[in-house]
Amino acid sequence: MADQPRIHLNSGTSIPQLGFGVFQVPPEQTASVVGEALRAGYRHIDTAAMYRNEEGVGAGLADSGLPRDEVFVTTKLNNNAHGRDRALRAFDESLARLAWTRWTCT
Repeated sequence: MADQPRIHLNSGTSIPQLGFGVFQVPPEQTASVVGEALRAGYRHIDTAAMYRNEEGVGAGLADSGLPRDEVFVTTKLNNNAHGRDRALRAFDESLARLAWTRWTCT
């Protein structure tokens, strides 16, 4: 997977075209599943607040020992997080569940 195509974003960064989704992965299994995906070569993990497993994604990433800049994570906010203030609050909550801060995001 090291040679997988990347999608270049307007921000100047790029994201691996193929991501590993954790939809319907039970929260108690997420860290292990994410770890396996990372060992298999995935460098893009896709989650969402509504999956209720962002904590496991964060734990799997932390346990992997991979540098933060080698893994791209996408997450989605819940539908009730519309408007600037709600969206920022929901974003901070997702970052907390992932055990990250805004400063670790690109």
